[in-house]
Amino acid sequence: MVFCIIERAQALAWVLVLVMVEAEVQENYSPACREFMYMGTPPLGLEDKGLKKICQSYNGKPRFVTLYDTFDHIPVYSAYTFKRSDGAKKVDVPWMYEPQLSTVSDFGEMQPFPQGDLHRSFEDAQAVLEDYSNAVNFERGHLNPDEHQSDPNDKAATYTLTNVVPQVREFNIGPWKTHEHTIRRRLNNYCRGTAYMVTGVTTSGNMIRRHNIDRVAVPTYLWSAYCCIDYDRNAPFEERTKFPAYAAHGLNQKERPEVLEMSVQQLENFLKSVTFVDKTFQIFYDNCVPPDNGLHMP
Repeated sequence: MVFCIIERAQALAWVLVLVMVEAEVQENYSPACREFMYMGTPPLGLEDKGLKKICQSYNGKPRFVTLYDTFDHIPVYSAYTFKRSDGAKKVDVPWMYEPQLSTVSDFGEMQPFPQGDLHRSFEDAQAVLEDYSNAVNFERGHLNPDEHQSDPNDKAATYTLTNVVPQVREFNIGPWKTHEHTIRRRLNNYCRGTAYMVTGVTTSGNMIRRHNIDRVAVPTYLWSAYCCIDYDRNAPFEERTKFPAYAAHGLNQKERPEVLEMSVQQLENFLKSVTFVDKTFQIFYDNCVPPDNGLHMP
């Protein structure tokens, strides 16, 4: 009888673990995770059965959300709220992975990579450190960069491989980094409320290979957009025209890389022309038009 009770208790414990894990890879984002998206609404027109919605949790709390491609082993986008910061990077954080993408996980939030060959048990669903070890032309580029966060835990949470893509080094440390700095200074200075950001990629079939197997898709373009409806109406004209929403894209290449800023609608039209998105594709709910007083969240 004692053994029976112990077995039932163990079985219940495993059920609770599985429920905890599945609570983070979600069919529909939970209310706590929707807080990282304008009006609680994710970008429209990117639905696909092969894409996983991850509520990126660290140290017991949701930090941002990611739409992840388990076939290409990269994020399609990460959505987060910008936090005013001085741009300092957190350099003492180990790279992490998402156990919630694996069927053999005991954890419900990101974890540091294990030692040895244990990563083989989950590398079918996501990128691992070994994928980047010999990719000398690429760096691990954040979609949600730590310099756009201020809390140490929020910064640390950006160091999961499900939040990075292979970026050509010259592009990553050059125009894309400059763009991240520009957005940080602009939102620091002129956004008075919450700034919602979405940063994503397009791909065209280029892959990082390991052991003669396609492992990680290399983005063709990186793109980013922000929405801040509560901003300084007395900002200089050239900055005021970039509110409440603005966007940019950049070609992930070595030769003459550049980042171009544009309206969100221009970015959406561009992405419709270069990647597979639905005709209803929309980055921000109602194009980040400030709602009338009393309008409820959808």
